[in-house]
Amino acid sequence: MHKTRNAHKPSKSTRGGCGHNPGVATERTDRSLDGDAPLSERAYRALRQAIVRGEFEPGTRLRVEELSRRFAVSSSPLREALNRLSEQGLVRAVENRGFRVAPLTAAGVSDLARVRSLVECEALRDAIAHGDDHWEAQAVAAAHALALVERRLGDEPRTLDDDWSARHREFHLSLYAACSSPLLLDLADVLFDNAERYRRWAARWRQAPRRKHDEHQRLLKAVLARDADRAAEALRQHIAHTEQLVAAALAGGGTLDLQ
Repeated sequence: MHKTRNAHKPSKSTRGGCGHNPGVATERTDRSLDGDAPLSERAYRALRQAIVRGEFEPGTRLRVEELSRRFAVSSSPLREALNRLSEQGLVRAVENRGFRVAPLTAAGVSDLARVRSLVECEALRDAIAHGDDHWEAQAVAAAHALALVERRLGDEPRTLDDDWSARHREFHLSLYAACSSPLLLDLADVLFDNAERYRRWAARWRQAPRRKHDEHQRLLKAVLARDADRAAEALRQHIAHTEQLVAAALAGGGTLDLQ
């Protein structure tokens, strides 16, 4: 383990800084209807979770009255949630026609992979520069939790398993948690959810299971060695591999733009 460093003291942010607990990301995803959150936030989390999980097909029109019945939330917080999700790329606002779930396209996943590489590799480099021993320990713990669920699932489609998806998200965000930029952390969070939509859809069409464990271990080892160049390259390759698999699935299943 790397020698003890002084803990970085970030400014407070809803998604954390150096002291960000990687488990928060999972909690935010799984506890979408947390009664302690404001109504507008609960509506946003519930709808975001449903879209990321693929409960709405790409291009599906999102009618406020139907969403209100489904989530037992009034129209005002739902419209606020739809506007937030539109800003994050998960929903498309159609002039005079309301909202639709964003399409899944080859061009979209290519652009997403490009931006993810820019944002997440920079967040990772910054985290390696500022992270302390506690950050390393949290990353190791998240990797171990992910490995445990992978062992349980065996060759089952992991991306379609909610527990695996939550732990996978926690692992990646734990690597960035020591990043000193709240804005980079926010962007990484949003980009990861956009990628999750593509991953879940592609998993339906995949013929052979993807062995992501080795990729994650290479990434973790580079991070723990504080080798920023090697870690960033491992992450870039990891993102590129996801792009390739999704693009292949889109080519086989067709571009999903039902508008």
